Amino acid sequence: MNTLFNQPLKVVNVGLQSFAGNLQQVGGDVTPLSWQPPAAGDVQAGLYLAALLRHPLVEQANQIAFERYLSAQPVLVDVMEAREAIPAMAQRKLILHSGPPISWANMCGPVKGAIVGAILFEGWATTHEAAELMAHNGEVDLEPCHHYHAVGPMAGIISPSMPLWVIENKTNGQRAFSNFNEGLGKVLRFGANNDEVLQRLHWMREELAPALKAAVGELGELELKPLMSQALHMGDEVHNRNAAATGLLCKRLFPALLACNLPPDQLQRVVAFITSNDHFFLNLSMTACKSMMDAAANVPFSSMVTVMARNGVNFGIRLSGLGDQWFQAPANPVEGLFFPGYGVDDAAADLGDSAITETAGVGGFAMASSPAIVKFVGGTPDDATNNSRRMQAITIGANQAFTLPALNFAATAAGIDARKVADRSILPIINTGIAHKQAGVGQIGAGITTAPLSCFVDAIQALAQAVAAGESA
Repeated sequence: MNTLFNQPLKVVNVGLQSFAGNLQQVGGDVTPLSWQPPAAGDVQAGLYLAALLRHPLVEQANQIAFERYLSAQPVLVDVMEAREAIPAMAQRKLILHSGPPISWANMCGPVKGAIVGAILFEGWATTHEAAELMAHNGEVDLEPCHHYHAVGPMAGIISPSMPLWVIENKTNGQRAFSNFNEGLGKVLRFGANNDEVLQRLHWMREELAPALKAAVGELGELELKPLMSQALHMGDEVHNRNAAATGLLCKRLFPALLACNLPPDQLQRVVAFITSNDHFFLNLSMTACKSMMDAAANVPFSSMVTVMARNGVNFGIRLSGLGDQWFQAPANPVEGLFFPGYGVDDAAADLGDSAITETAGVGGFAMASSPAIVKFVGGTPDDATNNSRRMQAITIGANQAFTLPALNFAATAAGIDARKVADRSILPIINTGIAHKQAGVGQIGAGITTAPLSCFVDAIQALAQAVAAGESA
């Protein structure tokens, strides 16, 4: 023992970082070890997790789900009104919102404001007060976009007469949908619902949508994975940065638009609208990712995550092996950069379906391809690279269709495995915008957030019970 204490002190610190700091101050050689007990320290959940690790049924199911994800070929095939693309919207007053299910009473300000705007847009009410009363009284059905193979950014609102992008997975024929990106400023997705917003929505339905439908018809089809892959090589991560992807889309769309013999003034307005918005491709990126994740859904016993989404209050996930079941927890705060004059107290909780991009292995998972994104969400280029590497620890594999130049063209980590998240306490990272908590103020910043661990712990327990039931059947 005397010999031991005469040697230089070398310590591995597990637990509070302050312990390591104290030892370092007195000259100790300290290696901090970041470790947390599996399943957030829940003993029963830990036992469920242990039963699922390397379980042959789960391993086989994950390989099936992951292969279906990799094989998906999302292609832009059409533009349709929502009531035509989603038959349920033609049968009743239905408005879709982002994230997991939530009642009107519990919704955040931006989502409520956007729903009021959608009711006014549809002509179901003529005043804001009447529209709000309709929603409060349950005269309008409110359901998640994900329940209808759809996604929408921020508030995520889709109402019956809104135009939608129609994406078809050529591998299985299944379709996915998203609304159009409105641009910046006062927009419905942030809860704005004044005359300017409504007039823009009407123009998008009456002039933009027919032009884009004609252009897509002229193109025939547009494969989206190759375009997204190229954008990753040009500095996008196709979630919070879509400048390159939007430019690539314009190169394909504009010649088709010119071939459609549209009135020159309409063509000018359409082109000006698209080119003024670097995020125009975002909704296509989200829909392509939704198409890929839908392909992986509903594989019994799979622990692969097929949905991550937020409604401004809660964060929700779905697992392939548990069908339509949601697992929810309060949304984590967003750490990032705020626009001048705004701060944490002004921000709504994390919001939107756009985390479907991270679910599919891009967005935050592909930050290494987009060093410029850190100027918008905070951190350094090294942080972006490290985030992409960390995600390899919680995924089933990698997607060779999406490669990262900064990592020597390594494929993006993909196929989030809920078991690995619960076991290693490494949370899926998400790039996101920050919305003001009041309807209509708009975006007040951007940053990085993570999915809450408890969603994955709850999902693991439910999956373990399903696997046990399957074994005994």
